[in-house]
Amino acid sequence: MMFSDEQLDRYARHIILKEIGGEGQRRLLDAHVTVIGAGGIGSPLIQYLAAAGIGRLTVIDDDHVALSNLQRQTLFGIDDIGAPKVDAAARAVARLNPDVAFMPVETRIDAANAMALLKSADVVVDGSDSFTTRLVVADAAHALRIPLVSAAVGQFDGQLALYRGWEADKPCYRCLVGADPDRPDISCADQGVLGALTGVMGSLAAIEAVRAITRFGEDSAGKLLLVDALAFRFRTLTVPKDPGCACAG
Repeated sequence: MMFSDEQLDRYARHIILKEIGGEGQRRLLDAHVTVIGAGGIGSPLIQYLAAAGIGRLTVIDDDHVALSNLQRQTLFGIDDIGAPKVDAAARAVARLNPDVAFMPVETRIDAANAMALLKSADVVVDGSDSFTTRLVVADAAHALRIPLVSAAVGQFDGQLALYRGWEADKPCYRCLVGADPDRPDISCADQGVLGALTGVMGSLAAIEAVRAITRFGEDSAGKLLLVDALAFRFRTLTVPKDPGCACAG
């Protein structure tokens, strides 16, 4: 496995976990994770993936840092206002962990470029705030047979799931949401969001990405985690494969 002395020290708290160990940490260092969105969910997600030692980290986002982002997007600071989010994220990751090769992609992912942008990833994590984008990402990840971690947040609610819909007993994203591409997008600017909740959901998404790579614990594919910050309640639901969905053949 051949870790440097610095890596042994940096990742010691992972390596001593029997569920991860040296082999799991090596998998993280060899892995490529692609993140869709460097916003409220993406900020803690990127930080924890970089801290975990993900060897290649691609972040796709076409937005720029605004003052209103700083209430929840803790990856950025005052000096980053006006900068492309992917460039500010690249600087933050460089400060955090030199083991991580960071690739900023300042573009909006869509049906025309999704396959090319995602094809080399071991895991895709979607934290975007557009339902249309989520469908595009989910379809591409499914076609490429790449595990998809999907995290979403709105006001005081969050949800998280891992999808591997090409497997016979596992649902895809469309098994949960259906096939309606005209569902309206409601952004944080429209309805507000509890800042710290985006941190919770981004951190949970990072756990799922690390789990997908190192394969510790129970398999969470086919389960939907719901977070209700008003009631301070976490619930896990089973999402069955929809026999009428294209992923079921």
